[in-house]
Amino acid sequence: MTNINKAFFFIATIALFTFKTYAQTLPITDFTRPSEISSASLSPDGKHIALSVPSVDGLETSLSIINLEDSKDVRELKFGKRQHVADVIWTSNDQITVSRAEMDPLLAQPISRGEIFSSKIDGSNQAELFAFSGGKRKDEGFAEVVYVIDSEPGMALISFQCWTCNEDQNTLTYKVNTVTGERKLVGRLPGRSTAIYDQNGEAKLSIGFNDSDVPVTNYRTDSNAKWQSVPKNLVGYSMDFGFYAQDNKNLYAAISDKGEPSKLYQINLETLTRTFVAGNDDLDISQVLLGGRARIPFAIFYAGSKPKIEYIDKTSKWAQLHAGLLKAFPGELIDFVDFSSDDNIVLFSVYSDRHPGAYYLLNRQTKIIKMIGETKPWVKPENMASTKPIEFQSRHGEKLFGLLTTLGSGAKPLIVIPHGGPYGISDKWGYDSEVQFFANRGYAVLQVNFRGSGGRGFNFEKLGWREWGGKIQDDIADGVLWANNNGYSNTGKACIYGASFGGYSALMNPIKFPDLYKCAIGYVGAYDLQLMYKRGDITNSKSGDRYLERVLGTDAAELAAYSPARNASKVKIPVMLIHGKMDNRVPIYHYNEMRDALIKNGNTPESFVIANEGHGFYEQKNVNELYRRVEVFLNKSLTK
Repeated sequence: MTNINKAFFFIATIALFTFKTYAQTLPITDFTRPSEISSASLSPDGKHIALSVPSVDGLETSLSIINLEDSKDVRELKFGKRQHVADVIWTSNDQITVSRAEMDPLLAQPISRGEIFSSKIDGSNQAELFAFSGGKRKDEGFAEVVYVIDSEPGMALISFQCWTCNEDQNTLTYKVNTVTGERKLVGRLPGRSTAIYDQNGEAKLSIGFNDSDVPVTNYRTDSNAKWQSVPKNLVGYSMDFGFYAQDNKNLYAAISDKGEPSKLYQINLETLTRTFVAGNDDLDISQVLLGGRARIPFAIFYAGSKPKIEYIDKTSKWAQLHAGLLKAFPGELIDFVDFSSDDNIVLFSVYSDRHPGAYYLLNRQTKIIKMIGETKPWVKPENMASTKPIEFQSRHGEKLFGLLTTLGSGAKPLIVIPHGGPYGISDKWGYDSEVQFFANRGYAVLQVNFRGSGGRGFNFEKLGWREWGGKIQDDIADGVLWANNNGYSNTGKACIYGASFGGYSALMNPIKFPDLYKCAIGYVGAYDLQLMYKRGDITNSKSGDRYLERVLGTDAAELAAYSPARNASKVKIPVMLIHGKMDNRVPIYHYNEMRDALIKNGNTPESFVIANEGHGFYEQKNVNELYRRVEVFLNKSLTK
């Protein structure tokens, strides 16, 4: 990195002076406005970049295609009214594919619906590749681009999980001409699974689940061979993901032998041997960092506690480049996003707990870095609160991780935000607009990755089964006690707020620990566990039924004891309930039961219900009003 010119170090110098904190109350809209850029991707020749750009109201997303050699040449592609795009992939220098997406309000980002469309970068030749709603095609399933065939411009492999096919062979691989839409079936995966492709685009492994939801991993030596089970001494209980090395023989894979956090191994499927590479006893591997157009693994990233990068090949040019960029952007994390086909142009992103993120281009020959754009340019890192990874022991003996966000020093009123899920989801270090909103209002914000959370392995997730109202709530309360005992919060001045499962916990935790809180805010929460078997979209599938039986159980007495709506008489603090009438995941019946039970017991809640919102509010005017009402409620409840 010693050859990088002054332009590089100019950026580094700026970054060094961006973390002095200034206390000022910022407008609510600073925290609710959609990002100006939600994703970016680079063309193979490195001459164009595609930016996913949400509209001002956040109701749709278009693509901006920027000519990097002519800044005035910017083209906008739209894919329909109130439509969003995700997974923007270049299949040639002038051809892109996108997935039609739906906005997930709780994640504040568009999520693929499994429908794929293509277009020339000038907007011509737009075509459906896979679609099930409207148009000519009626593909009953979920499609995604899994491999771009660089040697055949415009050609890609698309995986298609069929919803109506034979269950023994229902994941198909097509070779698709993304220009003409012509497709050819080239492979089948065993069962409902995903594939790991080698450097030539051949599916060599498949990862899926059997009818009992137990992980199943299969492999084959080439595309003509039969699929067979991978020996358990290679993959143990599960393989999460894998990437082939450049020799096309060795595979870097994240493996858990007995449900413990995954570790990285190098596997050779010809000799059926494996070699340990790296791992952490407490944390899953969150990500394998890949370098170059060939996507060669060079590092692993742990996100479950304090962010940590471990380089598995320190001699790799990509490891050295990544390490140099970390030094140039102190306090930030670096992600490689895309590479030109000759690996000369690198698109990367930077972000931190105080910085929502920005995209940059690096020319490896000239050593010049150029900013493409900030995701939220109105957010100034110096005005944001810092997020501290924390660690404490639960009353049941487990090591728990979490995050504590605060602006400045000293004890403050505490806002506790349990995450949704609860299983497989976790709070990670990084910019969180909701957390920053509360911190800006003078609160300390606590997030606990309680048992059942992701990032700690299957065994840790399993600790949360049938513990919705039990040990999970103990873990959250232990986090509050930790914050109190360590001087971060004003004892007796805490409010709990959450969405979905977090909304459930916002009511259940004060029931179990009434002395910890002065108020509770439930947002699209599930308040009657028995009702989850009768209402909502989880039970629309057999796997959903199995999931509820596994994580909730069927004991009527236990379900009632763990249901806030059945225990409203124990809620002695002010409550605010927020819900959308169109919620399919947690239908409005949950809100009705909780509200009525509180009223019956003399504790009429404040309510905010929107007719045209679902599982999380979406329209900006509604989100703004939600934040406004929450702020008023907190001021009133925590100042008594």
